[in-house]
Amino acid sequence: MEMKINPSEYKILIVDDVAPNVLLLKALLGREKYNIVSATSGKEALDLAVRENPDLILLDVMMPEMDGFEVARRMREDEKLGKIPVIFLTALDDAQSVVKGFQMGGNDFISKPFRKEELLVRISHQLSLVEAKRIILRQTEELQKTIDARDKLYSVIAHDLRSPMASMKMLLNTIMMSVTRDDMDPDLFDMLEMSNKTSEEVFALLDNLLKWTKSQLGKITIVPQVVDIAELTHGVMDVIASVAAIKNIKVEMKTTDKFEVTVDIEMIKSVIRNLLSNAIKFSHNDTVVEVSVREEKGEVVVSVKDHGVGIKSENQAKLLHDVSHFTTYGTASEEGSGLGLLLCRDFVRKNGGRLWFVSTENIGSEFSFSLPKAESLN
Repeated sequence: MEMKINPSEYKILIVDDVAPNVLLLKALLGREKYNIVSATSGKEALDLAVRENPDLILLDVMMPEMDGFEVARRMREDEKLGKIPVIFLTALDDAQSVVKGFQMGGNDFISKPFRKEELLVRISHQLSLVEAKRIILRQTEELQKTIDARDKLYSVIAHDLRSPMASMKMLLNTIMMSVTRDDMDPDLFDMLEMSNKTSEEVFALLDNLLKWTKSQLGKITIVPQVVDIAELTHGVMDVIASVAAIKNIKVEMKTTDKFEVTVDIEMIKSVIRNLLSNAIKFSHNDTVVEVSVREEKGEVVVSVKDHGVGIKSENQAKLLHDVSHFTTYGTASEEGSGLGLLLCRDFVRKNGGRLWFVSTENIGSEFSFSLPKAESLN
């Protein structure tokens, strides 16, 4: 369906060396409320086009000194004039002239003598295309403003939020390591413990948000290095053990072999950390989270398996969907944003792998990701 236009908002330049033709077109188009300017030569047409900036040009082909084809050719050489649509008015109806007109940058042809209805429909069609382009341009400008605002928000998250939150987290960590429940009022200790836990969760969320935004903006640089993924996983397990201990959860890995991969170490550490955090979050107290590293079909696969709440089958499709950002609360009411898994999927893909999971409600979940073996990247 063609866009409806308001003729009074558009200016048309009529170019014809025959005065009666100009008068006729002025009368027809003026009655439709179009704004009209006119020229009787090619040179005058070019001057007027620069000065008046019309929305459309009706251009006669047969003119002395400079014909319509030459006017159109010169217009197309000018960045601004080249964007103005041109409808050729011509008594020539042979195919060669039509082809030449389009080669010179014409948008349409109307043969003389023309019918009023055909003229108005073709003019309306060209101007509706002009209006559509203007709408797209406006929307593009608005989109750019939105992108600029998003980048500003990213800057605030990166610099103004993350640093003080990191300091608060470290302060609370240090206090928690220095005191026991016996040192103070038990209620006060519980509040301190809750503050420490909340600071960890908020910092993890900010960290994920920062990395996700960087990744979406293409601002993350991948630095591939050869690393033993089993050793890397062990290192992350050691760091997260204190979080697991709060729910008396053991994180175990039986793998002792080496599995070398070529990856961005920080990215893959972030993936492992997120998967372990999720496993602990959705595990019941006094259970085990099992981690394994193995080789499958020429790839190295890392899996994190919990014996927790699992995921309802109807929710599984939402889990790795960018739009839904699906999330649920952990067994101890731990909050999440749904960003962590999307980040994991994104980072694994950037390192040449894939992420998947299997889950059964009330039994548990197993999240796995694959990475190419180091030698396969040579």
